[in-house]
Amino acid sequence: MLLAWLERHRRSFLMLAAVLALGGVAAALSLPIGLYPRTNFPRVRINIDTGSQPAAQMVLQVTQPIEQAAHAVPGVTTITSTTSRGSAQIVIDFAWGTNMTAATLGVSAAVAQLLPSLPTDIHYTVLRMDPTVFPFMAFALTSPKVPPATLQNLATLRLVPLLSAIPGVARVQVQGGDTGEIEVRADPERLAAYHLTLDTVSKAIAAADTLQSVGRVQGHNLLFLLMADNPLRTIQDVKNVVLSGSLKGVVRLGDVASVGLGAMPQLFAVSADGKQAVTLLLFQQPGSDMVAIARAAQKALDGFEPNLPPTVRLNSWYNQSTLVLAAASSVRDAILIGIVLAALVLLLFLRNWRITLLAMLIVPAALATATLVLFLLGMSFNIMTLGGLAASVGLVIDDVIVMVEHIARRAAVNVGQPKLWVLRAGAEFFSPLTGSGAATLVVFAPLGFLSGVTGAFFKALSITMAATLLASWALTAFIVPLLAEALVNFHAFHDPEAEHDSPLTRAHHRLLRVLFRRPWLLGVAVAALLSVGWVSYNRVPTGFMPHLDEGGFVLDYQTTPGTALTETAREIGEVQNILRADPAVASFSTRIGAGFGGDLAEPNQGDIVVRLKPLSERPGIDIVMARIGDAITARVPGVDTDLHQLIGDEIGDLTGVPQPIEIKLAATEPALLIPAANRVAAAIGAIKGVNSVVNGVTPAGDAIDIHIAPARAAMLGLDPQNVARQLQSELAGSIAGETQDVVPALAIRVRISHGRAKNDDDLKSLPIATPSGALVPLGQLASFTVEQGQPEITRENLQQVIDVTARLDGRGLGAGIADVKAALARPGVLGVGVTYSLGGLYNQQQIAFYGLARVFLAALLAEFLLLLFLYERFSWTIAIMGTALLSTTAVFTGLYVAGIEMNITALMGMVMIVGIASEMAIFYVSEFRHLHARMDLRAALMVASANRLRPIAMTTLAAILTLLPLALGLGQGAGMQQPLAVAIIAGLLVQFPLVLLALPVLLALLMRKEVSSQPE
Repeated sequence: MLLAWLERHRRSFLMLAAVLALGGVAAALSLPIGLYPRTNFPRVRINIDTGSQPAAQMVLQVTQPIEQAAHAVPGVTTITSTTSRGSAQIVIDFAWGTNMTAATLGVSAAVAQLLPSLPTDIHYTVLRMDPTVFPFMAFALTSPKVPPATLQNLATLRLVPLLSAIPGVARVQVQGGDTGEIEVRADPERLAAYHLTLDTVSKAIAAADTLQSVGRVQGHNLLFLLMADNPLRTIQDVKNVVLSGSLKGVVRLGDVASVGLGAMPQLFAVSADGKQAVTLLLFQQPGSDMVAIARAAQKALDGFEPNLPPTVRLNSWYNQSTLVLAAASSVRDAILIGIVLAALVLLLFLRNWRITLLAMLIVPAALATATLVLFLLGMSFNIMTLGGLAASVGLVIDDVIVMVEHIARRAAVNVGQPKLWVLRAGAEFFSPLTGSGAATLVVFAPLGFLSGVTGAFFKALSITMAATLLASWALTAFIVPLLAEALVNFHAFHDPEAEHDSPLTRAHHRLLRVLFRRPWLLGVAVAALLSVGWVSYNRVPTGFMPHLDEGGFVLDYQTTPGTALTETAREIGEVQNILRADPAVASFSTRIGAGFGGDLAEPNQGDIVVRLKPLSERPGIDIVMARIGDAITARVPGVDTDLHQLIGDEIGDLTGVPQPIEIKLAATEPALLIPAANRVAAAIGAIKGVNSVVNGVTPAGDAIDIHIAPARAAMLGLDPQNVARQLQSELAGSIAGETQDVVPALAIRVRISHGRAKNDDDLKSLPIATPSGALVPLGQLASFTVEQGQPEITRENLQQVIDVTARLDGRGLGAGIADVKAALARPGVLGVGVTYSLGGLYNQQQIAFYGLARVFLAALLAEFLLLLFLYERFSWTIAIMGTALLSTTAVFTGLYVAGIEMNITALMGMVMIVGIASEMAIFYVSEFRHLHARMDLRAALMVASANRLRPIAMTTLAAILTLLPLALGLGQGAGMQQPLAVAIIAGLLVQFPLVLLALPVLLALLMRKEVSSQPE
């Protein structure tokens, strides 16, 4: 029936396959390209700024009320916060699968309802955390002559509109440079002479700066809009502001103050390659094409570059799309190399270029059809989908090889009419092909139920591979026989094994006979396999995400708490010299008092984003990072640094687990936390491989408390509020207005003309104006106390905690955490009343491993049910599942030999090897069942093994060779799929003899009643 149907619709099937393949090619040209799969990370972050309030006061007035309000939003699981002087960051985690659009709106509404009870100077932003909250591309403007304020205006007024017009760009952020303003420095003696105060000056500026509609009037049959048009546009306009007037004349601002251009005070600095710079950070819209945006941005800036001033340079210092393109190139190379190697396997075994060409046509057609499925599902090309396509090539070739080999073998024995047997052989092989394809596909079904980071990333991989395998099955079942009939001249085809057995066949036959006579040898081999697997299991290190070379890294740094911005810049200058001298570094960008990822930062903190040269011009990134880290430790001992790659850091920020080791300390009394954190940090810092230990105590800089004596102030006609207002005007100034009707608008800052205090000794001599016009030194009105900086306050679910964090190098995560637990268990490390829990990547690893273990068990159950459905024989099902499980032990050995961690990608490979091993076993058992209908048991077992030797050898060798480029990790960005490829290759190497040698003997033992009834 299938044969007749296939013959009747051959043109339709071939046309449909061609349309799907061409549709896949068109889809590939329009699929968006990004780094990560499209994922809704269940996290919302609130950034809060209230000026300079002490941390403890911030917690009571701001952080705690917002935390309590956020707890009422449906779906909230955890709320953590970090509060420092004048700023706070609150992170709300939701359950995976939550509608994050609704959750973000709910958090925004909860904060908005609290606004009337919060401080009036509060500023906050609510961010939905996903990969697009981080910049994917960045540029720097530098110049030895153009002032920083001019560079900032150039970036803001010219480049931001240019880049914002590119489709897919969400926003462009400008960092660095000077923000210009008009500075009014009032002379206190002149103010006193005219009986004016600083408040009078500020109010006069605000009153004079008028541009507003005042009504409408009709006239001459027209309606006119009336405008009060008195804006301050220039410095001269500000000088001409009238402060007071009488019959004697008017007093203008220029009479009592100097007015000129200034710069807004800043507590952060930005540089590129050690030069003061203005940087532009590009953020993409969700679902947009990162590579297309990056190309358009570079093209737009290249076109604008001739319009730059002669000394201004515009350079790119960060471009995430280069990693995506490098990963895509690595995948492309892996696919092409795999196809060529598989073609050589076919030529080696069948020695017919037409059959080889046929098989090679199916691989790109299957990949193109799978790409069309990705397009219809709204997915993108990313490191997981591209890796899934590359890893699927070997499985696609497997299907094609077994079908082609079966057709060739059937055609070779039907010499008289081979053409007639082509479609008949294809129909004959339809059932085992379908069963084997289902065996591989069922392992992907449980992966759809994974949650967390593992599910977010590996759903994309599993969907890609499942789509490719489905396309491969359809093309192999329906198209390969039709193409074979049309392309291959089976009248002239000569099967190389038709006349004599190959050495491999003869060796296999002898070994199988030995095992049938001495099955105990199989037990010895299995015991040896299990022993080696057990030893490897105990020695292979464990990790979380795979390691890959991103072509750059982030260097977070911290100087002594309270260090001034200028001193931090001096110390970091030494770090920049180290980077500049390293031959592997291409460029770098530095932030002081700010962070690339938007985290809270003091003037003694910041980061440096380092871009390395191409991989062909430097050693691996681990060697470069270790070299730079050692140089900084030796030459700049006062700077604490933490070097890490950006993708891992971004994933950590998105999931709340930025460090491999995170020890969450809680206590019955908050005062116990800091001493306990210091003890814990010292204890784990002595562990081998543990570095970049942070005790979680981040103090702000010291503060000087000014205590104004009310009695002394009152004797001079002052009060503490009046004195504080004058101090603010003296030290920071106050914004009285801004220029209008001009671009850019400039703030107008009013302050006393004596100049800001340059150090704490100047504070006592600051003049304070009395109502009579006299000037009194501040030291006569106030006393001064230096208060040590309060540490940041960290809270989790309304309880104060401290997180001690560290990184781990040169060791597996499991072994490192075991030593950490042992260190924490020592008496006196934690102390009475202090408890701990482990978070970080270790906690995520345990969640991922637990989820993948459930997936593994579900895959085993699905395979068992499928096999039982196919054969309705418990003995056969048990035998097949036994060989599949034995093959998974080789995964540990393969990872150990390759020096690769057991991580979530390797576990994914272990799950897949169950399906691949079952697929091989189904090919064998299907042949055995066909032969057992007319042969005795042992003969059927041996002949079936001989018949399947060549196709299984071909598929195994082809699959290994196609996965080999991935297993070797060739190219930048190729490391993501390396553990998966190594795991599958290791399983295939063991499964080959298990299916062809162990499975026949195992079936004979399980069916021993039938064996005993047969003659020797």
